[in-house]
Amino acid sequence: MSHEPSARAPRLRVADFSRVLAGPYATMMLADFGADVIKIESPAGDDTRQWLPPTDALGASTYFGAVNRNKRSVVCDLGTDEGRAAAWRLATTADVVVENFRPGVMERFGLGYEAVRAANPGVVYCSITGFGAGAGARLPGYDLLVQAVGGLMSVTGPADGEPSKVGVALVDVLAGLNALSGILLALRERDSRRGDAGAVDAGGPVGGRVEVDLLTTLLSALTNQAAGTLATGHSPARLGNAHPSIAPYELFSAADRDLVIAVGTDSQFRTLVRLLGAPGLATDPRFLGNADRVRHRADLRPALEALLRTQPAAHWVDTLTDAGVPAGLVNSISEAFAFAAGLGVEPVVELESGTEPRRLSRQVANPIHLGERPASYRLLPPRLGEHAGAGWLEPDAHRAGGEAASEPSAPASAPGASSMAVPTSVPASIPVSPPALRRTEQDLS
Repeated sequence: MSHEPSARAPRLRVADFSRVLAGPYATMMLADFGADVIKIESPAGDDTRQWLPPTDALGASTYFGAVNRNKRSVVCDLGTDEGRAAAWRLATTADVVVENFRPGVMERFGLGYEAVRAANPGVVYCSITGFGAGAGARLPGYDLLVQAVGGLMSVTGPADGEPSKVGVALVDVLAGLNALSGILLALRERDSRRGDAGAVDAGGPVGGRVEVDLLTTLLSALTNQAAGTLATGHSPARLGNAHPSIAPYELFSAADRDLVIAVGTDSQFRTLVRLLGAPGLATDPRFLGNADRVRHRADLRPALEALLRTQPAAHWVDTLTDAGVPAGLVNSISEAFAFAAGLGVEPVVELESGTEPRRLSRQVANPIHLGERPASYRLLPPRLGEHAGAGWLEPDAHRAGGEAASEPSAPASAPGASSMAVPTSVPASIPVSPPALRRTEQDLS
């Protein structure tokens, strides 16, 4: 399945220095809607190329493949002059730079924000860290570590058991989405200032800096739990699958398997107990309102589960759903894909290579739907260095910056720029106003 955007649409060019999950997830979201993403890897490749099993049919890591489609891979050894020079050329001709090294690493390579911005004022430069650029700069930004120190594990897991992590690297994914939002906001700001000649002539930045860290991403995502802690001064305890402020809103066991029931209103509760054959529970003083049910959840849960165990879970899900009470089976991931497909939301896309040996990759579809501008699935996750020598910096009339401009000179830390260039054959669908690069690049050349 492939949706091809118009080849005439201007392309957003992204120099992607990020690895693992947060950054690659953000850049894949851009790539799906036509951005020309150049994945810049070390000679060893992205760490996740070695994170296996599972693997695809050709033995490649599915972890890597999950967030790296629609990208082109080049190798730049930043420990060498040639590698730094090539990376410099990519960064200073890009609309967007994304990196998730520890703070200070890109600066040591001569590729920090200030250096790149001086040569490329239109750049939107996004840095993703674990704990910010201050005292936390020395800490490694691993999702599990952030889930632990950021409080998420303290509210996840059974009340009488050990703290638990979420089943996926959720903080990384959320940080990737925050990075995506920040990049798009910065691009919008860049576009809004593009016509302000005074700001450009005065040397004001046209692009901007986007900084995202995993810790504050998680604290923000704790939403109601964080707000309650700030308001009361008390940290919430683990409740297993129950909700701290709503009841019944948790996992139950039916005759054959588990299901969840998510009652959010008193009306839904009355409907629930009527369908369970116990309408009197709705008038029980312990369960009259939501606050009452939360206080007496220890009495409510066993009463409901005893009734639910009389029928299969599918019976209750169908009955409750038809009556407007939120309920669902606890699906495996395979069952979840089948469920989504049954609803007609097309959760899976297939990508096939145009070269031998033939490669086929089944991927999760992009969840964003833009009406007349659907996502475009063009390129399989790349092999390491697959696009070396493809001509990364040749003039590209369809890039977001408009007509090609001369390249900025590399700094002393990045000598001997190599002849890499960007191919022009891949269409894209993100129309972005040209950055104010042409005048500056001509001045520097």
